[in-house]
Order: sequence, then C-alpha cells, then structure tokens
Amino acid sequence: MLDRLSDTNRRAFLDGIRTLSPAVAATFSWGLVTGIAMAKSVVLTVPQALGMSIAVYAGSSQLAVLPLFAAKLPVWTILLTAAMVNLRFVIFSAGLAPHFSYLPMWRRLVLGYFNGDIIYLMFAKRNFPTGFQPGKEAFFWGLAVTSWSSWQVSSIAGILLASLFPDDWGLELAGTLALLPLIVSAIATRSTLAAVGIASIVALLAFDLPYRIGLPIAVLAALAAGSIADMVIARVAPDRARKPHAPAASPATRETPPGESAPTRPDTTRSAR
Repeated sequence: MLDRLSDTNRRAFLDGIRTLSPAVAATFSWGLVTGIAMAKSVVLTVPQALGMSIAVYAGSSQLAVLPLFAAKLPVWTILLTAAMVNLRFVIFSAGLAPHFSYLPMWRRLVLGYFNGDIIYLMFAKRNFPTGFQPGKEAFFWGLAVTSWSSWQVSSIAGILLASLFPDDWGLELAGTLALLPLIVSAIATRSTLAAVGIASIVALLAFDLPYRIGLPIAVLAALAAGSIADMVIARVAPDRARKPHAPAASPATRETPPGESAPTRPDTTRSAR
C-alpha cells in the first residue's frame, strides 16, 4: 500500500504512526478494559460484543450503555446516553471540517468514523493550515490506522480472554493513568490550561447527572473557557495570541487536489534588470 503513495504521503503516513505510537499503551489498556467489561456483562454474547467493538468504536459509550442494557431500560434511553457521551465527536468533526472540506462526502464520513480523542489531539497539535495541503490526510490516516488497530486488537483480546483477567486488577485505572501524560503534554498555552481546568471542575460537579450529560457540559464549558481566555490574551498580549503557520509548499513540491489542474510555473529563464 505504501508503494502506491507519493513520497510526501508516505512520509506523512509514517510520521502519523510515529506520532501516535506513545499513546498505543494507553489505547491498548483502555480497549482491553472495554473488551473485558463487554464479555463479563450478562447482556452481550461474544459475537455481539465483537460486533459492538467494531461498529461502535467508542469505549466510553460502550461502557456507559452496558448497565442500561442490564437494567432493561428502553432503547431510547440507551441511545440518548450513548449520544450524550459521544457528543464531543461533533466538536471534533467541526474542528476537522475546514481541513478536509474539499473531499467528497463519503470520504469525510469515513474520516469521521476513525476520528477519536487522541487522534484529534495529535492532529490539532500540528497546527496545519486549513484546506488542501500535501501529506495532511496521509498524516491523519497514520494516526487513525495506528489507533484503530491497537484498539481493536486489545478490545477483541479482552472479549476472548476475559476469563483470564481477575476483576480486581484495576485495569481501568491503569488506562486512565496512561492517558494523563498525553493530556498534560497538550497543555501548551494559557487558553488550553484554562479549558482543561474548567472542564475538570465542571465534570466533577456534573458527575452524578443522568445520561452522562455531564461530559458534553464539561466539553462546552472547556470551549467557552478557552475562547474567553483567547480573547483576554489577544487584548492583553496580542503577540502571544498569534499562532505559527506552516510554510507554504513551493510550486515544485506542491501536490494538486483531485479535480484541479496543476499550477503553471513562472518563466525564470529571463534575468531581471
């Protein structure tokens, strides 16, 4: 597959794999916990658990709905809870939209399925300019393939080998602790620090709300806190609010998106007088 890619896309894809590789241990631990929980629940058979792992691909919502299945609550309650937990992905998709708006709808839908918390975090840290850029989609796919593969391998292993893991091993806590360094490393600005701090406080205060609605409330609070912090910083210290932009690709190396003609290179044979 890599042989069919251009040199730019091949390097970007491998860069995406390297970028996400430090998070593989955390993803594997979290997927293992989710697989074990599904297998040890009394509401899912092994084939159902395998199908849920591949189709849903969202550990938080999978764990959230298992007690609801066990309690035999109405389907609309289960769907609403899963929607509340996964509402953050709407925000992630909105963040990716300016980067991949030139792609056809079906490819954007596929990108949306593979998007996730860590993937979006790693992608956003690169500060890509919006619109088409050579290697940007390939970098995203390097992140996505690495995350999806590690999640599915660990989740399926947890489902099939659940009987080998005692309930008191505390794997869920291990997965959470493994994610903390990634979250801390993403706090690079004052606005991000404000967003994380406010989100943590709101999540704790809203922890007991039904349908896991505390999670989207914390996400919205984080967005508001980050936006307000950006506006305050822009007024107090405008230079700090400016984000560095990646240099534009030269005409010799710039790739052309599908459906567009390649730009003509200016005539440089004449010397200026």
